[in-house]
Amino acid sequence: MRQDAFFALFDALKTGLSGDEVLFAGLDAECSDFVRLNENRVRQAGSVDSTGLGLTLIDAGRQAEGSCELGGDLDTDSAQARALLGQLRERIAHVPEDPYLNFSTEPAESTRSIDAHLPATDDAIGTLTDLADGLDLVGIWAAGTVVEALASSIGHRHWHASKSFNLDWSCYLDRDKAVKASYSGFDWRPDRLAHKLNQQRADLDVLGRPERHIEPGRYPAYLAPAALAELTDLLAWGGFGLRDHRSRQTPLLRLATGEQQLSPMLTVVEEHKRGLAPSFTGEGFSKPDQVKLIEEGWYQDCLTDARSAQEYDAAVNAAAEYPESLAIAPGELAADEALRQLDTGILVGNLWYCNWSDRNACRMTGMTRFGTFWVEHGEPIAPLAVMRFDDSLYHLLGDRLEGLTRERELLLSAETYDGRSTASSLLPGALVGGIDLAL
Repeated sequence: MRQDAFFALFDALKTGLSGDEVLFAGLDAECSDFVRLNENRVRQAGSVDSTGLGLTLIDAGRQAEGSCELGGDLDTDSAQARALLGQLRERIAHVPEDPYLNFSTEPAESTRSIDAHLPATDDAIGTLTDLADGLDLVGIWAAGTVVEALASSIGHRHWHASKSFNLDWSCYLDRDKAVKASYSGFDWRPDRLAHKLNQQRADLDVLGRPERHIEPGRYPAYLAPAALAELTDLLAWGGFGLRDHRSRQTPLLRLATGEQQLSPMLTVVEEHKRGLAPSFTGEGFSKPDQVKLIEEGWYQDCLTDARSAQEYDAAVNAAAEYPESLAIAPGELAADEALRQLDTGILVGNLWYCNWSDRNACRMTGMTRFGTFWVEHGEPIAPLAVMRFDDSLYHLLGDRLEGLTRERELLLSAETYDGRSTASSLLPGALVGGIDLAL
């Protein structure tokens, strides 16, 4: 749906309001191509072209929500939207007042479009399969445009469109032995893809050697950006939300109270301006360009959504109380020097099945799997047998953090549940003086 068509549909819809009714309308649309590959061959290809409309009717401190799919015909879509509004009006009389109802009463407008240089899907897949010739490649390609928009009877008019690609894949050696990689962003460059595949070929050569078994204990390690992403993804679960902090449920409580400090090298920011997510919330609030969560090891601000802002008398700075556009500031370590500085230890390419082992101590556990190697004299020499780690971020990103890379990797979420995700992270690699392997 075009921008003018959405706002025209809403203008027609709001004429049906009466009394003190307030109406918010959100649009979620995407036009994406998807390709699944197995054994470096296309196994499934298709596309998604969908448009969903969500309505929130507010009256006398009550609200009712509903949604419907739109087909692109203005008359049919308008009739469906009017019918949905009628259903909400019937429902709202039977719901209780919402004590945490909170929406922007100030009209605002914005238009943002994140463009990308995307190849035709068949060209991208042809390039991939040619470059990966001889590899057992399994993965998924997703590319296209995602649109999120908002209109309200108060006068909000927001439009956000982002175009991107995301290639997520693994190359298998034998059974469960594989190395994983991803390439995503806005500027398709076959040379970058070729570099990643060449690195995978080198890793597969090492993966074919006999496994190295080591005893449980503490070992120096280099965490690749994809491995660090697993830790930050888990930390997002309650780590930064205002409600979690005020209810003292956050795993970063000791950091927030000043009892603990992370490394002075660590600065974590929610970069609304950089990300693929829109710069407005569903309640009409505009997000700041960024929210500093951790600065030089000390906790700074929480992410606050509209309901928490109402409950705790705070300002709204996020649509949800978890990061959607997380970034860790770069360090001074050159990525190609990281293993040389590690010298002897573990290269962790990915972590899996991460969960809390002691939430109050910010302690996590999980498994090494794809692309984890034993390193000697700065060179990977053998694949490491699968190990479980169990360690606190107060150590991994605190007193044992020895360096962050200058180079950072943009990682777009590969989730497609209820549409392509607009979450992203921009992360360096991390050199740590020790990670505790439990078994």
